[in-house]
Amino acid sequence: MFKIAKEFSFDMAHMLDGHDRKCKNLHGHTYTLQVEIQGELCESGAKGGMVMDYSDLKSAVKTHILDKMDHAFLYDLTSEKEQKVAQLLNTLDSKTFGLPTRTTAEQLAKFIFDELTAQGLPVSLIRLWETPTSYCEYTS
Repeated sequence: MFKIAKEFSFDMAHMLDGHDRKCKNLHGHTYTLQVEIQGELCESGAKGGMVMDYSDLKSAVKTHILDKMDHAFLYDLTSEKEQKVAQLLNTLDSKTFGLPTRTTAEQLAKFIFDELTAQGLPVSLIRLWETPTSYCEYTS
């Protein structure tokens, strides 16, 4: 079994309603995302000798994750306060993206894993850095 990985970077704003520290306030991060997939080598053809073409992985992550999250306000659909912030931003023609959970690094990593897996990618690991020194890792 082989594993390959690709890293991405994106910027996003969020808040953690109910948090007991400064992250309860609206703030942003530059995230680093590592997507690892696993599989056997393609036997023949243009992709022979590869698990997956890196450009195909890049395209899938861009379409299903980055286009939705990059430079957006990510918010918790279960939080009335965060929904109000998103509604205001939408009236100002700002990009928002709602998740059914809090927007912690842990929940984001799981969301990304699940989204890419649902698209048929054989994801084995998601590693998401919220800061240069703090990351979350999610595997199935």
